[in-house]
Amino acid sequence: MRVRRTFAFVDLSGFTAFTEREGDDQASQVLAGFRACVRDVASTHGVRVAKWLGDGAMLVGVDGEALVAAVVDLAARVEASDSPLAVRIGVSGGDVIVFEGDDYIGGAVNLAARLCAVAAPGELLATKDTAALAPDGCGAADVAPRPIQGISGPVPLTLLLPPTGATLASEQQ
Repeated sequence: MRVRRTFAFVDLSGFTAFTEREGDDQASQVLAGFRACVRDVASTHGVRVAKWLGDGAMLVGVDGEALVAAVVDLAARVEASDSPLAVRIGVSGGDVIVFEGDDYIGGAVNLAARLCAVAAPGELLATKDTAALAPDGCGAADVAPRPIQGISGPVPLTLLLPPTGATLASEQQ
């Protein structure tokens, strides 16, 4: 069955090197804090954590605006936290196939994963269409196309910037 969904892949940048440098116990604490933050953001914005990917996660939203607001919120929270690691995020949306009831197959999923992979630490990269769903006050800047593994041709990209000094959705409750 084909459905329209918006996807985000989020990743703690530099987690492997951090684990090697600081040890498993410290890395486990950082990961637990990150996962708690992701769960809270997902719950607050009504999106789903589709799967955990080690030091990252795949989020999926039926409402594209809610998913984009969630990752903007996540980026702001991680940046404002005492986390020693930055997050990188890739976001894309479109029609996909629901596979075996709980997984997704399609270009939007693949592109979101690839955007996360090419994002620098602290970056939230989105396709232009998906970036247009960003909440009010969110900054946006076009970025030069980047080579994306498995994607032929340039993909117009936007760097989303969380509002500075904004009240996060979780602080409004």
